[in-house]
Amino acid sequence: MEIEFVKMHGLGNDFVILDDRTGEIHAISTYFDLAKHLCSRHFGVGADGIILVLDSKTHDIRFRIFNSDGSEASMCGNGMRCFAKYLLEKGIVKKNVIRVETPAGTVIPEIVKNDSKGAGLVRVDMGEPILAPDKIPFISTGSQALNEIVLVNGKEISITAVSMGNPNAVVIVDDVNEIDLAKLGKEIETHERFPEKANVEFIEVLSENELKMRVWERGAGETLACGTGACAALVAAHMIGKTSNKALIHLEGGDLEIEWNKTSNHIFKTGPAEFVFTGTVNWPLESGN
Repeated sequence: MEIEFVKMHGLGNDFVILDDRTGEIHAISTYFDLAKHLCSRHFGVGADGIILVLDSKTHDIRFRIFNSDGSEASMCGNGMRCFAKYLLEKGIVKKNVIRVETPAGTVIPEIVKNDSKGAGLVRVDMGEPILAPDKIPFISTGSQALNEIVLVNGKEISITAVSMGNPNAVVIVDDVNEIDLAKLGKEIETHERFPEKANVEFIEVLSENELKMRVWERGAGETLACGTGACAALVAAHMIGKTSNKALIHLEGGDLEIEWNKTSNHIFKTGPAEFVFTGTVNWPLESGN
């Protein structure tokens, strides 16, 4: 079967987007296998994950995302921006504000700027941050996990745990460039106190309205950006008194503007989404791929 796809990215966090509203793709392959093969940088299209466009009975559309290792994530902020722009450009949903069904609940992206070159800004209502450890999930005896000491390979690490539809471990450091991201990120991602693993954000506070961040994503490894992680970083930094409720976050792939609206308790994220290319792939792939 020939499968059409679109490659997109949000700040370098890249995705293969597949329209499977008919169910034809799922009929010939699991999304797990598709993700593992299509995301391969050497044998496939290459991406941090695949995103599925699916019909919904309760919302405008349904969103599912699978990481490059085949595991399913509940939400992805950068992926959601790409998803929203894709829907508008393809005429699948013909309005700028979209109600999207995700495993993490309702997410509402809004196209705030669009241009003819395939770029644009998308503002996403990411919903309310989850701070109760049992809901994240994170093993803790407290009602919240703020600057909680976690023993990682014999070293004490201060972690703030936040869920934005997926678990995040936020670590404040003096210099993000000095972190051995692959080693420490993996150790925290798979730590026993995160029973469902975690995205790991290392943040450097530049000012009360500016952060620098590097991220290790569960199921994907180091990525150039993570939207849910940026939201979690702002929440964590604000709760421990390091920033205001709004900040510009500098990631390896570019900048995101994050705001915690204290009236609604919702987190809003604004950033770019861009098309890279379109193509087709014959499935199943040749043996060995």
